[in-house]
Amino acid sequence: MIKKGMRRQIVLHYILVVFVALLLVETIFLLSIRTYYYNSIYSKITTHISVAETLVKYEFSEDRSQAQLEKLLKLFNVEFTELEVLTLKGDIITSSTGFQPDRTITTSDVPEAVGGNIGRWVGRQAGTNENVMAVSKMVQITAHDTYVLRYLTSMEGVNSNLLNLTLLSIGIGVAVLIIVLLLSFGLANSIVRPLNNITAVSAQMAKGKFTTRIKGDYRYEIGALASTLNYMADEIVRSNQIKDDFISSISHELRTPLTSIKGWSETLVSGGYDPEETKLGVGIISRESDRLIGLVEEILDFSKLQQNEMKLSMGQVDIKVLLQETLLNIWAKAEKKRIHLLLECEETIFIKGDANRLKQVFLNLVDNAVKFSPEDSSIVLSAERLSGTEMTVTVRDSGIGISEAHLSRVRDRFFQVDALNGGTGLGLAISQQIVELHSGKLEMDSELGKGTQVTVILPLDDSQQGNARVSNPPIT
Repeated sequence: MIKKGMRRQIVLHYILVVFVALLLVETIFLLSIRTYYYNSIYSKITTHISVAETLVKYEFSEDRSQAQLEKLLKLFNVEFTELEVLTLKGDIITSSTGFQPDRTITTSDVPEAVGGNIGRWVGRQAGTNENVMAVSKMVQITAHDTYVLRYLTSMEGVNSNLLNLTLLSIGIGVAVLIIVLLLSFGLANSIVRPLNNITAVSAQMAKGKFTTRIKGDYRYEIGALASTLNYMADEIVRSNQIKDDFISSISHELRTPLTSIKGWSETLVSGGYDPEETKLGVGIISRESDRLIGLVEEILDFSKLQQNEMKLSMGQVDIKVLLQETLLNIWAKAEKKRIHLLLECEETIFIKGDANRLKQVFLNLVDNAVKFSPEDSSIVLSAERLSGTEMTVTVRDSGIGISEAHLSRVRDRFFQVDALNGGTGLGLAISQQIVELHSGKLEMDSELGKGTQVTVILPLDDSQQGNARVSNPPIT
């Protein structure tokens, strides 16, 4: 007995389908063979009657003698059949066997023959209980003599042959089912064994052993499943590594400002410092506190985005004004590295969005550009209509650039191209999700050592769609 499981289901369903198919085929085949044999006998008798009927007018006279009945039996007789001559009421007059029972034939073939058709009946003969076929036909011998000729032929031989054929068909069917059973076991094992292997490896993964992999060259859907689970394990390992790197990085990021705050707090508490030193210490504490707040807010923003809890305050946004505010906020940091910030923007570009969140995106992009650009370089922030329904904001720098290997991962959460520059590795991931919440796209193009270009594509405000472009000179 096969234990419960997919193997048994496959075998049972496979056997059931083949069994039903074989049953239908063999039933149709055997019925067709039986019909063929029965119709062949019936056709032989009816053909002989038709031929004999053409000779009646040449062979018989108006004489109703016994010799005439004997001539009738001889003319219409068919080999291996018994011929009975009946009255129209079904009474037997004579037969080819010479046996003349005093009885009336009541089977359905006689009334059919009297009605003008060729009657046919198959059943058990009274007295002998033998399976026979009766074929009856009304024949007019002379103008005054009309008889019913009834042929009886045994069907025992035919039925015996049909039985043998049925047994042979059943034997063939059983052999086919055995072969199908063996094949279905092979088919079930080819599916179940890989699944058992995949299940065992998945159980190991569920216990945290993500270094285990599904081995084996599986094909089709099972191969795709194995590849997907292996890919999932790789991603979990990578995510765990990123998480560990993030924890290490954020710990360092938090420790630095906390160390400064604690150090200056203790120093100020101890007293004895002049106002200038006190002012310097308070300023450092304030800046480091702001830095801590920024780190915490970045983590909270990312958490909200991951849980789809970030709410946008939508309104009409003037892109030029927003970009000008962005440059003013980042200007002091750029000035320290003598980096020139250039703004190229058309007039009257409006979109529908959350101004604060979009400003957060552009601040992050420009801040990254400043962070990774050399001194005495330039960063261009440009905006223009892309079509009647979209506009773009581009941040272009000539900094260190990003390698092709890192470019595909730079927007992943917690990923940092250069961990020495600090940060949580969440900025670009948050920016991309904010852009997507505005039904936009964030695209990056970079070449190592030559710079990076980040493009944000956003839909225009409905009232601005289709407006003509207005060219404006660059703003520095």
